[in-house]
Amino acid sequence: MKPLQITLLFTLFLSAFVSYGQDETDEYLEFNDRNNVVHGVYVGINMGLGEIDGENAYIGGLKIAYVANQQFEVGFVGNFLYSEQDIYNNSLSRYEDLIAVYGGLHLEPIFFSKSRVNLSFPLLLGAGAVGYIDDKVKHDDNFEEELDEDDFDEVFVAEPGINALFNISRYLQLEAGIKYRFSSRTELPPTRISRINGFSAGIGIKVGIFNMGRNRYKKNVQ
Repeated sequence: MKPLQITLLFTLFLSAFVSYGQDETDEYLEFNDRNNVVHGVYVGINMGLGEIDGENAYIGGLKIAYVANQQFEVGFVGNFLYSEQDIYNNSLSRYEDLIAVYGGLHLEPIFFSKSRVNLSFPLLLGAGAVGYIDDKVKHDDNFEEELDEDDFDEVFVAEPGINALFNISRYLQLEAGIKYRFSSRTELPPTRISRINGFSAGIGIKVGIFNMGRNRYKKNVQ
C-alpha cells in the first residue's frame, strides 16, 4: 500500500470521526457525587491491508481486552500476516511468499469516550516468528507445505497506530485505523527482507460489554 493511499484512508476515517461525532451530546444531570468505575470486556476480530518491501501484505487478528472507564484498554492480541513477495529461493528452486505470526500486549488509551465516536491510540508490544512458504499455496488449495522450526526466525514487534472507534451499542463497537509495524531484524534465506516493517490500514469489530457498572443516577438532558 503506497504512502498516498495510506494518507487518503487516514483522511477519510478522520472525516467520518468529525461528522459522526457532531450529532452526539454528552450533557447530563448528575444526582449524586458517587464516581462509579465503569468496566468492560470484549473479543475483537480485525483485518487489514498493508505493505512490506513494496508488496501487498494481508493481516488478520484476534484481540481480547479489558476496558477501564471507557478510557483505557489492556489485553492480548494475536496477528497473522501473509505477503505476496514472490522471492526466488535458489537453494529450493522455487518462488516464495512471506508469512508471520506475532502477538503480545495490547494497550490503547481512548479519548472522547463519552461521545458516539472515540479517538484512540493502540499499541502492540510483542514477539513472534517469520518464515517463507512456497507461493504455490495461493494458487492450489490442495497444496500442503511441510514446515519445521528451522523454516522460521523469531521477531520482536512494536506496532503503534491511530483508530476511530464507533460505538454502535453497549455490546458492539466498530473500529477503523492505520498502524505502523516496527520489527527486529531476521536472517532467513532468502535474505532480501530483513524486517517486516510497514504501514497497514484496517477495520475491526468488537463484541462484549463496554460499560458494566454504569452510574444509574445520571440522566441525559433532553
